[in-house]
Amino acid sequence: MNIQNLMAQAQKMQKEITKKKEEIDNSIFEGTSEWVKVEMNGKKEIEKVSIIFDGTIESDDKEMLEDMIKIAINDAVKKVDQEVESKMGAYGSSFNGLF
Repeated sequence: MNIQNLMAQAQKMQKEITKKKEEIDNSIFEGTSEWVKVEMNGKKEIEKVSIIFDGTIESDDKEMLEDMIKIAINDAVKKVDQEVESKMGAYGSSFNGLF
C-alpha cells in the first residue's frame, strides 16, 4: 500500500468520525427517574430538566428529589456514552478521550 492510499483512507476515516460525532452532538438523550426527566445533548450538556412528580413536594421529599435528578442525569450520560460506543466503537480505543 502506498502512502497516498494510506493518507486517502485516513482522510476518509476522519470525515466519517467527524460526521458521526456531529450526529451524536446534535442528538438529544433522555434520562428518567421516577419524578424527573432530563434531556441532554451529545456533548453532555443539560438541555432541559422536567419534574414529572404530580403533587406537592414535601421537605422530606427534597433529598429524594435530588437523588431522582442525579439518577436521571446519570441515565442520560449513560445513553450518550452508549451511542458514542455504538457509532465510534468501530474506530477502536485509539480515539479514547477525544469524544
